[in-house]
Amino acid sequence: MSKYEIIIYWSEIDNAYITEVPELSGCMADGKTYSEALKNTETVIAEWLETACSLNREIPAPRGKLIYA
Repeated sequence: MSKYEIIIYWSEIDNAYITEVPELSGCMADGKTYSEALKNTETVIAEWLETACSLNREIPAPRGKLIYA
């Protein structure tokens, strides 16, 4: 399970749940169900991190929970 923040929302246009991982630039996924979108996001996060490592790019540390909202 990832420690990165995941934003998930329903898209009427795409007729799917869309996820974004703000800390990992361009890291997004989708799914027909909430669970599928979340599962796909975990896969994409792993691939994002693997690619960043192979390219010797900096990997941001997870920010964790916000102190205030």
